[in-house]
Amino acid sequence: MKVAVVVYPGSNADWDALHAVRDVLGLDAEYVFHKETELPSPDAVVIPGGFAYGDYLRAGAIPRFSPITPAIVQLAESGAPVLGICNGFQILTEMGLLPGALTRNAHLRFECRDAWVRVESEGVFTRGLAPGHVLRLPIAHAEGRYQCDAETLARLNGEGRVALRYCSPTGELDDASNPNGSVDHVAGIYNEQGNVLGLMPHPERAAEAILGNDDGLALFECLRAHLEAA
Repeated sequence: MKVAVVVYPGSNADWDALHAVRDVLGLDAEYVFHKETELPSPDAVVIPGGFAYGDYLRAGAIPRFSPITPAIVQLAESGAPVLGICNGFQILTEMGLLPGALTRNAHLRFECRDAWVRVESEGVFTRGLAPGHVLRLPIAHAEGRYQCDAETLARLNGEGRVALRYCSPTGELDDASNPNGSVDHVAGIYNEQGNVLGLMPHPERAAEAILGNDDGLALFECLRAHLEAA
């Protein structure tokens, strides 16, 4: 089982993602530079966090035009798992693989701390986690406020595509637990097939007990279980 970790100029969580998938999860993982036009026949793709192209214009806007984009889109449309973390989530929305947009945090400050998210639905990366299950995951973003129009939000909710919502440590939804002002507390969403997940928190930075928190490992274990079943 092979996982490709796509690297852009300005990516800074690429090593974290590679380490989590390769050294912690035990899968075969390798970097793919954004200037490549083909993927090395991976079973899954991870687009890591960072500040691709310095987040010029807006976060994720320029990576949309990288040579590797058509290959990622083709793989996603084939049903293979694609995970976009933080900046990766922003890039997935710019690619058109996920709806909505990630905008400036409501309070206009960079947020770097732990947040709690509640599992809302099943998909490749959450299958096996019970709805309502709470995870503590690090966040580090200035443009993590998820926004979409009312019709899109209704469709996401109606189709069970909201994967994760910001919540309190005990799972309640309240304004104090929403770190960036995302609409409806959205922290992560799936595409229609449930194989593409974009989320703002960083599960790869909470994937080992030595870090003091391994809640994020659960999402990667769901990926491994999916690939093994496939």
